[in-house]
Amino acid sequence: MARRSFSHFFADTRPLRNQHFRRLWVANIITVVGAQLTVVAVPAQLYADTGSSAYVGLAGVFGLVPLIIFGLYGGALADVFDRRTILIITTFGLIVTSGLFWLQAAAGNTNVWLLLSLFSVQQAFFAVNQPTRSAVLPKLLDHALLPAANSLNTTVMMAGAIAGPMVAGVLIPIIGFQWMYLIDTFTLFATLGAVVRLPPLRVLAAASATPGVRAVVDGLVYLRTQPVLLMSFVVDLIAMVFGMPRALFPETAHLSFGGPDNGGIVFALLFAAIPAGAV
Repeated sequence: MARRSFSHFFADTRPLRNQHFRRLWVANIITVVGAQLTVVAVPAQLYADTGSSAYVGLAGVFGLVPLIIFGLYGGALADVFDRRTILIITTFGLIVTSGLFWLQAAAGNTNVWLLLSLFSVQQAFFAVNQPTRSAVLPKLLDHALLPAANSLNTTVMMAGAIAGPMVAGVLIPIIGFQWMYLIDTFTLFATLGAVVRLPPLRVLAAASATPGVRAVVDGLVYLRTQPVLLMSFVVDLIAMVFGMPRALFPETAHLSFGGPDNGGIVFALLFAAIPAGAV
């Protein structure tokens, strides 16, 4: 009885008994740290090249627009096409864009607009990939295990969001931006391997459905009938737009704390503080 009560203090790991979910989860541990290296390296490179927080903040605009547009459309795609196929295509797209990040850094690029454009394309692939990953879970697991599976995924995301910036902030001044991007590129192959090994995940009821603006509009109309869900989106959007000071982190770490203009321990701590607080 005591053992059963004590077990409530720990995560429910039953979803990991499913081999497909387990592969995705383990691969995500590797990939999420690599992804955070790029998340930190892009604003660090922008500030190192320009010395301007305005350009760093512009990365938020270039990232947010494709996240919103392709995030909505990605959900519509996941309701029609084989979700395994979507994950393979978008994961491969993330690998290619990450490789292009490495190439521009290795070539000594200082063109801000090239860097911002690559970031925008990467976020478009990410925006389609993420809702599809969420839509995969009900196909792999029983309904009763979905809360535990989402909890396990969230734990990995938050832990990676702490560890990734810490690693990146310390290593960027030592080994440079190109190695951060290259590490991210290689870690993405872990997810690609797990995705390729998934079974076909076709949507049985989607034979006559077609993804498009109509599907997105139908989703938004449905959202209007769910006030709790709608307000969670509204509050989250407000927090992302008005409550994220990340554009100031490179300049704050450099000018206020005397760190290098392309990273450093204070820069790492600032980026890790938000997910640490979330945990």
